[in-house]
Amino acid sequence: MKRVAILISGGGSNMLALVRDMVGDHPPRPVLVASNVPHAAGLARATELGIATAAVDHRNFASDRAAFEAELMAQIMAARPDIICLAGFMRVLTPAFVAPFAGRMINIHPSLLPKYPGLHTHRRALDAGDTVAGCSVHEVTAELDAGPILGQAQVPILPADTADSLSARVLVQEHRLYPAVLRRFASGDRRPIAL
Repeated sequence: MKRVAILISGGGSNMLALVRDMVGDHPPRPVLVASNVPHAAGLARATELGIATAAVDHRNFASDRAAFEAELMAQIMAARPDIICLAGFMRVLTPAFVAPFAGRMINIHPSLLPKYPGLHTHRRALDAGDTVAGCSVHEVTAELDAGPILGQAQVPILPADTADSLSARVLVQEHRLYPAVLRRFASGDRRPIAL
């Protein structure tokens, strides 16, 4: 069995999609949900599901990113994970943090990478006049949102779309894509999938 730690910053909807899929013959199991926001709703949801949680408030380390990452790393390592899933974790991690998990850390991003790394992806897609948007799951590397792509799902951009309406439709696909990719990734299959 593979042990999975999930990092969140908010409500944890992608975390819940992953956890709900990790049953039966699914290779991994969740062992920790950690957040940089102590009162993130996703932590309460994880607790209700019987999953261990940890919170390391990044605001307590305003001028010392290395200390924040060291404390977060300590919480993660105590859970002995095989795989780290970033699921709406809204902190950019340094190369020093990512390195120990090389090939074992994955992230869901709300664009069709390599388009629109970083923030405000839906607004950027609309502003560019794109006709298609979507989401990507990728391996996490030292470069932001630039690791090997493990899967993507597309949605059409509709004429009346706003950033919020597009975001809502992409999120539905995120909840399908991330569990499907994790299932394959945990069994050693890194071939990209398309939904």
